[in-house]
Amino acid sequence: MAAKTAITPTRADDYPEWYQQVIRAADLAENSPVRGCMVIKPWGYQLWENIQRALDDMFKATGHQNAYFPLFIPMSFLEKEAEHVEGFAKECAVVTHHRLEPDPEGGLRPAGKLEEPLIVRPTSETIIGATYAKWVQSYRDLPILINQWANVVRWEMRTRMFLRTAEFLWQEGHTVHATADEAIEETERMVEVYRDFAENWMAMPVIVGSKTPLERFPGAVETLSIEAMMQDRKALQAGTSHFLGQNFSKAQDIKFQSVSGDIEHAWTTSWGVSTRLVGALIMTHSDDDGLVLPPRLAPAQVVIQPIYKEDSRDDVMAYVNSLRDELAAQTYAGVPVRVVIDDRDIRGGEKKWYHVKRGVPIRLEVGPKDMAAGSVFCGIRNRPKSVGVPREEIVSTIGEKLETLQRELFEAALELRESNTVEIDNEADFRAYFNSKDEDQIAGGFAHCYFADEASLQPLLKELKVTIRCVPINSEAKQGTCFFTGKPTDQKGVFAKAY
Repeated sequence: MAAKTAITPTRADDYPEWYQQVIRAADLAENSPVRGCMVIKPWGYQLWENIQRALDDMFKATGHQNAYFPLFIPMSFLEKEAEHVEGFAKECAVVTHHRLEPDPEGGLRPAGKLEEPLIVRPTSETIIGATYAKWVQSYRDLPILINQWANVVRWEMRTRMFLRTAEFLWQEGHTVHATADEAIEETERMVEVYRDFAENWMAMPVIVGSKTPLERFPGAVETLSIEAMMQDRKALQAGTSHFLGQNFSKAQDIKFQSVSGDIEHAWTTSWGVSTRLVGALIMTHSDDDGLVLPPRLAPAQVVIQPIYKEDSRDDVMAYVNSLRDELAAQTYAGVPVRVVIDDRDIRGGEKKWYHVKRGVPIRLEVGPKDMAAGSVFCGIRNRPKSVGVPREEIVSTIGEKLETLQRELFEAALELRESNTVEIDNEADFRAYFNSKDEDQIAGGFAHCYFADEASLQPLLKELKVTIRCVPINSEAKQGTCFFTGKPTDQKGVFAKAY
């Protein structure tokens, strides 16, 4: 008989529906009345705030400042960069009128047609570039290192909460430099920031690599990305950093007088991550009992559940309150431990599963017997059973326990990726890997393959619904043979099905 789980269906039974049920059970978000959009609920938004806060500190530590730019972009701005607008045209939401008026049937209709349509921000290269063109006159004005926290709209037809929605939250960095070398250094610096955050905060191992020409950001000269494996063996692009060359500066006329007195076009970059990271967290760590959160990002790292009858309430609560204060005085990852008390008037079992499904790293139960013994009953989210622990021990080791859980989550995710990564050198094996009906190979996994001509691969990749995720930047350039054409090549990519 299969063990009962808090989430149905399980990952093995129906992974896409399991994902939706984890979001619902953890109370992270829900669908909104607007098709394709979501309401991010307090627990989900606190998680995003922790992601935002950590990344913002990392951006500022690398010399960047925050600013804000308009939500609306004149259509003519996008038209100046042909490749860019082509890449986003089908996803753009367009504002054509500036007011409403009553219609004869008692409803409302658009009125006041705009002279020029406005695009609701799908990304901000063009509007920010137009602003930078006014700010930059001399090499003395450079570099400009600015980040924006904002929302964007991309009119997605097939949506899934956190992974792909019509409106989502993100950050977008936009920088301007005097030389190509400086801009390339910036591009590499920021993808490294993303790798650091993914691995050390999200406990999610990633591969850093460059996108192939057909997979690059529209208008970019080079796109670097971090790629992670989810538990269904599919890849998820978790962050990108783009070297834009002079493409946007020429389109937006960002020019400066160099040290030698010449007028030159500047070199620009952009880079971003979004609320997609919440989806990545869910699919990297969660199990069939609900959400599992890495302690560094969990809104609450410890929850204390008092258990009492009315005649023992005051004594238990005094014990619990002092325990909370002692735990909150400890630090983990350089900040005070985040501790909450759940004193709601509901059954203990229901309360326990509430926090299990929300992914709280550590749960502590305290009743009269625990109080008399000077102990607590401790449950750690990735452990099957709770155990009794002396109070002094839980206080003195709480940071160690959180760090152990953080490390174990990373190690488990890394083991999943490594055990589902293969080297393939011929088309027959490639087809077999990504066509597998074996339950243990839901989506194949990651395949490292030499390839010579990206364009020639497209029919095969489209048939198998596989993409080239990236060409790892830390791989040695050795000579190999293209798995598809047999031609010699030193280009080796990561192939996978992806979100």
